[in-house]
Amino acid sequence: MPYDLLVKGGTVVDPSQGLNAVRDVALSDGKIAAIEESITETSAREVVDATDLIVTPGLIDLHVHAFWGATAYGMEPDIGNIAKGVTTALDTGSAGASNFLAFRRYVLERSDTRLFALLNISAMGMIWPRIGELTDIRWADVQEAVHVGRENRDFVLGIKARLSRGYAGENDVEALKRTIEAAEAIDGFVMIHVKDTKTPLEEITAMLRPGDVVTHAFHGKSEGVLDNAGRVIDRFREDQQRGVIFDIGHGSGSFSFRVAEKALAQEFLPDNISSDLYNSNVEGPVFDQVTTLSKFLWLGMSLYEVIRRSTETTARIMGLEDDLGTLKVGAEGDVTILRLDEGSFTLTDSERVSVEARQKLSHVRTIKSGRIYRPWLK
Repeated sequence: MPYDLLVKGGTVVDPSQGLNAVRDVALSDGKIAAIEESITETSAREVVDATDLIVTPGLIDLHVHAFWGATAYGMEPDIGNIAKGVTTALDTGSAGASNFLAFRRYVLERSDTRLFALLNISAMGMIWPRIGELTDIRWADVQEAVHVGRENRDFVLGIKARLSRGYAGENDVEALKRTIEAAEAIDGFVMIHVKDTKTPLEEITAMLRPGDVVTHAFHGKSEGVLDNAGRVIDRFREDQQRGVIFDIGHGSGSFSFRVAEKALAQEFLPDNISSDLYNSNVEGPVFDQVTTLSKFLWLGMSLYEVIRRSTETTARIMGLEDDLGTLKVGAEGDVTILRLDEGSFTLTDSERVSVEARQKLSHVRTIKSGRIYRPWLK
């Protein structure tokens, strides 16, 4: 029986299999059907020529905001994700218990991008940036979060809390306690947004469990991973060693080249790379997940390790590693095709610091569940 689709001649970068070599990838019935050194073109109904291109498992973005039209942050999910090479994305706290059903019906169930969500511990979610959703701790209703999380477990993977003073005021520790309580009740993980917290970050991360996520790990504000001398604080190395995940979450105000350079020079690498893509940064400085990955190439990480942090690692954090983040036979048929361009490219962080890079990844094509993404045919 012929394959439905064949991606031929590309350099496959799939850390889940230790692969970094030219391979052909065949897909059938929405799944990965074969990955071999050579598969004949006549064995497939459709062939994609990936010569001189990079073929990866469908990219996964651990941090986006996709509640379009209902929050100040929400972007149209497909424009910034599947159209740019991200087959799966995690919305992190846009909706809370009071509005999650609308998010589910009108966004999660209707998007071409495969979307999952972290429920905000605040019942209001992230309505407006000038209103802190946890400054009144009554919004952090554990019982309601658990109820909604359990009823929507097919989409909800855990609980999110923004702990910065602007969003939690003096309530960061109490909000985190409630977040962990709710996450434990639904057997999910926690993601915390940090920077400018009332409580020292070391005390906050000490409360986290293995598998919980610190996003905005390399922000340039107060209460970060570096001390005043620019050294990585030992507490965070200990947290990472015990399984706490340090994620990038670039965003408009949460990624600093300066901090990243110092952290990487001290061998404190991020566990995961995510964009924190939302409506006010899709035109810069974030643009998309592929541009975010390119910034870590400039910082000196290898292509293999950069791709790992948006495929294999991300799927494992989400508990979806059997089907996503891999090109193993039988896995979901998600493939991203990229090009590594050579030249001079300006990359800008959230502090509006720009660097000139010699390489930049560009998105070429997205395949989700065995089908080439062609929105113009819908």
